[in-house]
Amino acid sequence: MTASCQEFEVTVHTSPGPTCGTFNRLWLSLIGSQWETPPIVVNEDDRHLLSGSACPVRIRANGALGRVVLVRLRLEVQTGFPNLNWHCSRVEVHRLAEEQRSGPEGPETQVFLCNRWLQTADGDVELRSGKLCLLRDETEEKLKQHRLRQLQHQQTLIRWHTFVDGAPQCVDLNSVSELGPNLSNTHKSPAFNLHHLKGFAARAEPWTSLKELEMLFAHSGHQNSTARFVKDHWKEDWYFGYQCLNGCNPLLLRQTRILPPNLPVTSDMLRPFLPEGSSLEQELQKGSFYLLDYEVLDGIPANVINGKQSYICAPLCLLHLNQQGQLVPIAIQLQQTPGPQNPVFLPSDPGCDWLLAKIWVHSADFYCHQLASHYLKTHMLGELCCVATLRQLPEVHPLYQLLMPHVRTSLQINYRARTELLAANGVFDKSVGCGLQALPFLLSRATQRISYRSLCVPDDVKDRGVDKLPQSYYAQDALRVWDAVHRFVASWVGLYYSGDAEVERDSELQHWLSDLNTHGFTLSSGFPQVFQTKDEVSKFVTMLIYCSSALHAAVNFSQLDFALWMPNCPAYMLCPPPQVKAAVTEDDIMSLLPDVNSTCRVLITLALLSQPTADFVPLCHYKEAVFRDVAHCSLVQEVQAELQAISTDIAERNNQLELPYPYLSPGGIENSVAI
Repeated sequence: MTASCQEFEVTVHTSPGPTCGTFNRLWLSLIGSQWETPPIVVNEDDRHLLSGSACPVRIRANGALGRVVLVRLRLEVQTGFPNLNWHCSRVEVHRLAEEQRSGPEGPETQVFLCNRWLQTADGDVELRSGKLCLLRDETEEKLKQHRLRQLQHQQTLIRWHTFVDGAPQCVDLNSVSELGPNLSNTHKSPAFNLHHLKGFAARAEPWTSLKELEMLFAHSGHQNSTARFVKDHWKEDWYFGYQCLNGCNPLLLRQTRILPPNLPVTSDMLRPFLPEGSSLEQELQKGSFYLLDYEVLDGIPANVINGKQSYICAPLCLLHLNQQGQLVPIAIQLQQTPGPQNPVFLPSDPGCDWLLAKIWVHSADFYCHQLASHYLKTHMLGELCCVATLRQLPEVHPLYQLLMPHVRTSLQINYRARTELLAANGVFDKSVGCGLQALPFLLSRATQRISYRSLCVPDDVKDRGVDKLPQSYYAQDALRVWDAVHRFVASWVGLYYSGDAEVERDSELQHWLSDLNTHGFTLSSGFPQVFQTKDEVSKFVTMLIYCSSALHAAVNFSQLDFALWMPNCPAYMLCPPPQVKAAVTEDDIMSLLPDVNSTCRVLITLALLSQPTADFVPLCHYKEAVFRDVAHCSLVQEVQAELQAISTDIAERNNQLELPYPYLSPGGIENSVAI
């Protein structure tokens, strides 16, 4: 064999899943640094692309091919056979004869990883060998061009779309099928017993009594220990405050040392609820006051449900950290503008007045939880990251490989949310006070109010003053999970960026950040506009992973527990906020709560959303082959060990608590927004 003639044995590996094989004809070419081979058919005669198979083929290159840098694949339908997608694991290229020695042409065997579905509509697909690398590390011009072609192709397939003006943009889709097999997911949710929630669709009327609501709960919520606790304690002030720290929306409570000017409380009004000898001013100086402010809801249009007008308020709720270490509400004003028809409710008011004021706060919290803390900060943020990553980072970029397992599933689940839950005849349209008319107002306002610091756990819990509260289990667990993920990310970043100068020079990274900013949050939000250091990159990537995994676990998988007892989490209210005191009874309260059919429709939706998928992947567990690389595998093992230790500590703590906080135990955190 002359030097001008090179021979290779190429082995094409089909992944082992039962549907991974295909009847389609596979064409393959080797692309060298100097030349390329003409395409040949891999699977003919007795060679087939069977599930789990290795299909070998000999290729002779008549000419100076040089080092093999790419393998080009193309699927073609075989006449008379169905057009089935094919899942390729990898392609191995082995030099034969005297070409086996390592040299300028490269090692004896090269592995070109694929690990994805290929379809005939893809046309030519090119695989590269070698490790992940930055653009500056590319030595072959053909590989630089391959990076560029891949991004240009992705940008034609993955386009930006505006769902709500002023909110982060999403992927432009007309149907889920446009995502293709690699961005689509088949999620199997374990069965949840909805038997006792169905069959109420015809009852477009209020619950007749608390006893009737208790009967529904006896059948639908009796097996849920958290829901039973909620039902037993929801009227108690200490538990109201506890939920602000550890309920399904632990993101709003904020320490305040200055009372808002539109909350006209005085020292005389609050003195009965403060420690003896203390005053409003002293407690403010001590940092004992916390505030819930729902001003984002002010003036939001309310929905019409079952032909009846619902109502939304924008409360201010002042809480006090008492001498028993309990956080208790001591003043509630239901609208933002003070005045004689907007009284400040106090714990000393008649029992039904005070209870109704707290219910109004819970109702306001429902909207902010569902659309701001949940949908915006986890679902929309994950999709924003996914679209920018697909458009701006080539697959060989180390941050593409690190991020995609945490955001890939967001495209499909968010498209379903927009076309089902947040669309005409969906649950928000039919059963939530903050319906389709209010949706753009709230999402755009909430986006304007987001700060970068509020999405970074150490900054957020410190800024809100909840990091040192002994019963703030969300904050405690969130800090530990954040720190573990941050160490993992920083180590990953350190593998590829030896110094800050390399970060600044990474044009792909900077374009990715620019795309995120252009289609995401406002300049005033404090998001970095350019990356200058490795630390900045590590913090930013940690934020994206945390919000797409741990934060989603905290605000999603908790929601049914706190909503099964509906008065604790009403999806709307049927009368305006009270303008005077001492004018309501318990029967009045029941008539203000959501109707029977709406209650059950919301609970069915929350039940479906609160079930982890059967193909659940825990935080920092990865199926992708790139994570089995020696350097990556070591980092993954370290973070998994650290997360397991956190899970063990949380389990031990929860065993000592009457009401456990399990939502940030890493073993129960899904790796991405998958439901």
